[in-house]
Amino acid sequence: MSKYRILIVDDEKDILELLEYNLVKEGFAVMKAPDGEAALVIARTNVFDLILLDIMMPKLDGIETCRRLREIPDCKNTYIVFLTARAEEYSELAGFDAGADDYIAKPIKPRVLLSRIKAILRRGLESTEPSKANLKVGELEIIRDEYVVYKNGVPINLPRKEFELLYFLASKPGKVYPREVLLERIWGSDVLVVDRTIDVHIRKLREKLGENCIQTIKGVGYKFAIS
Repeated sequence: MSKYRILIVDDEKDILELLEYNLVKEGFAVMKAPDGEAALVIARTNVFDLILLDIMMPKLDGIETCRRLREIPDCKNTYIVFLTARAEEYSELAGFDAGADDYIAKPIKPRVLLSRIKAILRRGLESTEPSKANLKVGELEIIRDEYVVYKNGVPINLPRKEFELLYFLASKPGKVYPREVLLERIWGSDVLVVDRTIDVHIRKLREKLGENCIQTIKGVGYKFAIS
């Protein structure tokens, strides 16, 4: 794990120091930011594999910070994991809607956190294996290794999880996948997310690619439809 770079963003000094200590001990390269504004400054001049981001912060909250981070080219495919004491479903969905990949509730248990981080990074490594083929389906061309989607030759930017969800559905057009299968395959069994997380990501894909690219099969799940 020593090759991975992590940015920790939290306004609580004790949490910053706790996380830094445990991550450095595991061999990660770590940088810290005390708020969202400082995180944006750091992210514009550094490349990270994963960002741990608190939600409740002064100056700029985590949700807005996440949205702005996703606008930075080098953060397009960076894993963003929220750390927060707010465990309500609406807060979780807002985080995913802003572009987050995972959501961990405080109080933080270092061993659990380290296990989740390693699992996320391992899945990312596995998902970018060059053996996975590019796809050409209907109007879309999906370039797997580059995380790029073209619609009629026009590039469309997708966050990592939206891309992975699209690739998975488009790899077998017409096949219907239940929500629980999509959650397992895209987020993994060790990430605790709600079923509506899938709905949020499907909605965002439809906004970018067209309403009919992914169809809802009522009471079952979703399928990719070739236009």
